[in-house]
Amino acid sequence: MTDAVDAVDAVDAVDAVDAVDAVDAVGTVGTVDTGDTGDTVGTGDTAAPEAGASAAAASRRRYARLAADESREDYSLRYAPHSYRRWSPTMVASTALGGIAYLADFAIGASIVFTYGFTSGIASILTAATIIFLTGVPIARACATYGLDMDLITRGAGFGYFGSTLTSLIYASFTFIFFALEGSIMAQAMHQALHIPLPVGYLLTTLIVIPIVFRGMGALAKVQAWTQPVWLIGLALPFVVLAFEAPGSWGAFASFGGTEGAGSGFDWIGYGLGTGVALSLIAQIGEQADYLRFMPAKTEENRRRWNLAVLAAGPGWVVIGAAKQIGGAFLAFMALGAVGKTHALEPIAPQIEALKPWLGSVALPAAALFVVVSQIKINVTNAYSGSLSWSNFFSRVTHRHPGRVWYIFLNLAIALALMEMNMFAALNKLLGFYSNVGIAWIAAVAADLVINKPLGLSPKYIEFKRAYLHPVNPAGFGAMVIASTVSIVAFFGAFGEVAEAFSTFIACGLALVLCPLLAWLTGGRYYLARRNPVNGPGAEVPDITATHLCASCETAYELPDIADCPVRAGAVCSLCCSLDAECGDVCRKAPTGEPVLMPLPTVRTGSATGT
Repeated sequence: MTDAVDAVDAVDAVDAVDAVDAVDAVGTVGTVDTGDTGDTVGTGDTAAPEAGASAAAASRRRYARLAADESREDYSLRYAPHSYRRWSPTMVASTALGGIAYLADFAIGASIVFTYGFTSGIASILTAATIIFLTGVPIARACATYGLDMDLITRGAGFGYFGSTLTSLIYASFTFIFFALEGSIMAQAMHQALHIPLPVGYLLTTLIVIPIVFRGMGALAKVQAWTQPVWLIGLALPFVVLAFEAPGSWGAFASFGGTEGAGSGFDWIGYGLGTGVALSLIAQIGEQADYLRFMPAKTEENRRRWNLAVLAAGPGWVVIGAAKQIGGAFLAFMALGAVGKTHALEPIAPQIEALKPWLGSVALPAAALFVVVSQIKINVTNAYSGSLSWSNFFSRVTHRHPGRVWYIFLNLAIALALMEMNMFAALNKLLGFYSNVGIAWIAAVAADLVINKPLGLSPKYIEFKRAYLHPVNPAGFGAMVIASTVSIVAFFGAFGEVAEAFSTFIACGLALVLCPLLAWLTGGRYYLARRNPVNGPGAEVPDITATHLCASCETAYELPDIADCPVRAGAVCSLCCSLDAECGDVCRKAPTGEPVLMPLPTVRTGSATGT
């Protein structure tokens, strides 16, 4: 553990120097400060390449200080360069897995089993885990290989530049819904241990994560490493106590018929509804991707560790998650007689009851400590990922980017409002509805990666830059919209009881079928608006870590983050390209949609090649 923390400290020290260099490089560009918006300096008609070239000569983009500081920004809207990916595969994986410490799994598992009984409930949890794992494998590998977050992967996996704007909102909603759920659990622990009123507890759980998330990946890695021993002990101890004190309790749990009269036998309707609730966690792969994009390039030397780390930190989270759901249901069952149904569904109460035989009066503070540590570990991830999603959304809608950190406050404000409205009371219905949308999105992306690309229905690589994408791609976007619409209608009972129970299966099946079907019907022509001559197929790329100087912000970026721009008459980075509100997208329109001649890229001495 000490080695892990030292490794993070060493990386932070180097990153801090790089961040200062980045700020200095950007801060000296141009003569006019645009403030905190990240807007381009200067005016004029840039609808034609000639006019754009003259405008480019007279103006430069200057980012706000927070947006330019990559030690906090963490390349939030762009490709994560190899020069920044200095963590080992093991360090990235351990940091990513630290974020799944959340106790919502305990509450979700308990809610499913209490509602639908042991047999149907456990079958639901295992089925959902299988679907989440299978759809997560290709997404995790793509994010780690290409150094892209979930939003950027979605752009190039069948949704288009603006099509993925909707999925950014879906993902953002996942982060604030689960932040609110996890925050409610932490506030319940504070109320039990310290008698803090719940509304005050909600506020404290929100404020406590801000300093950590503000500092980015380096701070998150430290928090996950430092808190891991406490979390592991707190996770295992209740089950160890019960194994000694109540060794026959698992047998009694296996015959549990729930609290709603479902019975202990299998019921198809209960199975379908329970699976829908468990599938609400499918978008968790997006939070894993936010870490996986920092995975170093795969080489012959690290190939095995890389593959294992990506598998564990990507879809592997759900193996632990499903075990926690079943374990949470078991602890709630054991506490049911002592605390009643309502409190048994709150993770703090079952923890206390399980620990009492060994810890006595210390059980309450020990359980509260475990809950608080667990919820901090997950909510720093929820807040971090939410800030990335909102940044992606608003940068495309407004062509402005004040910096990722400002969107932390937006995400947390929404989450706090949900907590104050007691969203915990409507857990099953809320998560069941959300899962219909989430699974349609994830299944469509997975279908593109697993079916479309191998069959040649879509490009073999992930293209995420505005300069090369159509606004909307009907293959993935259309599949998601149709699948989620049909499944939501089914969820509200329009097609009968069976379709209502299996609405998430409808969403998943339709998305998996429609994505390749629509790609085939459209001939795949909506994936690329024009050829990428910088690092696309057919481009001569001797070293992917070579850099071009962005003609807009005059900062060097690696080739995957660069586009050729006729307006700037040279190279532009992906973020400057996204924020340009005046270019008129002439690069995608004939005859100016031809490649732009650019100088040879700068190759770094001793750089590592990779994807």
